[in-house]
Amino acid sequence: MTDHAAPLNLTVIVASTRENRFGPTVAGWFTEQAREYGEYEVDVIDLADADVPHRLGTEPTPGVAAVTARIAAADAFVIVTPEYNHSYPAPLKAAIDWHYSQWQAKPVAFVSYGGMGGGLRAVEHLRQVFAELHAATVRDSLSFHMAWEKFDTDGQPHDTALANGAAKRMLDQLTWWARTLRAGREHTPYTA
Repeated sequence: MTDHAAPLNLTVIVASTRENRFGPTVAGWFTEQAREYGEYEVDVIDLADADVPHRLGTEPTPGVAAVTARIAAADAFVIVTPEYNHSYPAPLKAAIDWHYSQWQAKPVAFVSYGGMGGGLRAVEHLRQVFAELHAATVRDSLSFHMAWEKFDTDGQPHDTALANGAAKRMLDQLTWWARTLRAGREHTPYTA
């Protein structure tokens, strides 16, 4: 049995791979919040740096294998995503689809960003996808509407009290789910 006070493994996935993307700014701020929260060992998978092919083949590449090990080790996930054409980026879909059991019985939270919609439609699509993978999405998410106007040149939100408070509330929920589901997986292995 795992010590319930032991840190949880949180994997933050940066979904956008586009040139001049804003994702690293949002992910950098959130990762700092997660580390300061004190419950997590944080691993960041930036899909721009991961060798995950968009075309699913019969044999995973070494890049897929490296990502697989990191996803499998996670107790919880936070997806940092923009909204592209009312949904989420193709590299994220590929990273999700290369895996199955690694997502099961683990909680997923979302930090979205974008224009007027703040990435919320991407999050709603992801909730359906993760339900199919037997993952539990937490209710609260963070959303930055017109995100590039919400952060300063140091990568911090202009309204730090509001943003940091919202991050803490989401992390509170994620932590409850992560500890509960980790204990459940240890007690009874999950089967889909």
